[in-house]
Amino acid sequence: MRWKSLSAFAVLGALAALLAAFAFAAARPAPVDQASAGSGNSQTVVLAGGCFWGMEAVFDQLKGVTNVVSGYAGGSKATAHYEMVSTGLTGHAESVRVSFDPSQISFNQLLNVYFLVAHDPTELNRQGPDTGSQYRSAIFYTSDAQRRAAEALIGALTQSKKFKNPIVTQVVPLEGFYPAEGYHQHFVARNPTYPYVVYNDLPKLADLREKFPDLVKSRT
Repeated sequence: MRWKSLSAFAVLGALAALLAAFAFAAARPAPVDQASAGSGNSQTVVLAGGCFWGMEAVFDQLKGVTNVVSGYAGGSKATAHYEMVSTGLTGHAESVRVSFDPSQISFNQLLNVYFLVAHDPTELNRQGPDTGSQYRSAIFYTSDAQRRAAEALIGALTQSKKFKNPIVTQVVPLEGFYPAEGYHQHFVARNPTYPYVVYNDLPKLADLREKFPDLVKSRT
């Protein structure tokens, strides 16, 4: 967790809540919050790559991106709560749902920002100071076209030897996305002097402006 270290009591409490949630889910399957691939001039994709604060801040800066929501993907609705996800036992990854207009920004352009700015796709079950499967690198695609594009770009990046280490990004279908608690939304914009943000997220925004200046929204 980024707020502070978990005490033993907090860990036990979270595990107890997690077990209770799984028991409830087994007795009564939770409904799936299915995100659509979008229609017309709107599409969505869910991306995971470490703390969702920085991921959200990066994609919110892009032209053609109409909405970015921090949340959880990969697990059930019953366990889509920060304290539970932070145990690393829920199957969830901290993620962002990115809604975009493909006539203004292509899916490949989004993925290039994802791989080259938003996170390090070669880190397995961690990202910077954060460790655990909840911080894994994953693309939760919403269409076969997105899957093919993601796999093709991973292949191209691997062949070009862009990274010293192998890319470990998962490419999996989106089964459900669950928005995170309100205090996580637009965290970087609301807390630009927060120490974690200063050291881990603001450098990503600077890197974005340097590598992809034509994709960044004009400042007002």
